[in-house]
Amino acid sequence: MRWPTLVLVVLIALLQYPLWLGKGGWLRVWDMDHQLQAQRDVNQKLEQRNAGLDAEVRDLKTGYEAIEERARFELGLIKDGEVFVQVPQKQQP
Repeated sequence: MRWPTLVLVVLIALLQYPLWLGKGGWLRVWDMDHQLQAQRDVNQKLEQRNAGLDAEVRDLKTGYEAIEERARFELGLIKDGEVFVQVPQKQQP
């Protein structure tokens, strides 16, 4: 009775090996699923960034408000007839 039990246990272990550790086993599928989810998160962040950049490019191509805003804040330019007023910030110790 002892040998048949041992043979069956070894046979079950041999059948379980490909399921858990083989090329298409559960562990590999689990790992691939985690990699896929991480890549989807990265792709979603990049898509949001691209959408923002696309909106900015469209705004720069079609409207002059964005160009004017950039010229004011980044380059410090003003329109004719405007007076530039700068209010200094208090420095905190």
